Amino acid sequence: MKKVVSSALLAGAVALSSGCASILNDDFQQVNVATSNGKSIEVTVDGNTYQAPGVVNVAREDASKILMTNAAGCTKETVMPKEVSSMFWVNILSGGSFGSTTDYSTEKMWGYQNTVTITCAN
Repeated sequence: MKKVVSSALLAGAVALSSGCASILNDDFQQVNVATSNGKSIEVTVDGNTYQAPGVVNVAREDASKILMTNAAGCTKETVMPKEVSSMFWVNILSGGSFGSTTDYSTEKMWGYQNTVTITCAN
């Protein structure tokens, strides 16, 4: 009986520690995109077109994203640098190498700023 309980506890601990960001982070992240002058423009990221100001959905991956627009007076390309999600650091502290390896392999350890502003002339 003790072996069964011990095995169950060990399996539970491994399950909880494996991939915190992989469990808590979605495949996509919603990012608020604004314009410096408040005017509405069309932007493209990852081949998808959105209206800004507004929310865009970007896939979490080991790459920075580029917001592109053809709007007159606006910066044509705005970089959204990738950053390590805070969930990844929580996992390092609680789950160690099992969970962090899972987070890295699924690319859910990556994220982007919550808000990005495209510079546009007034």
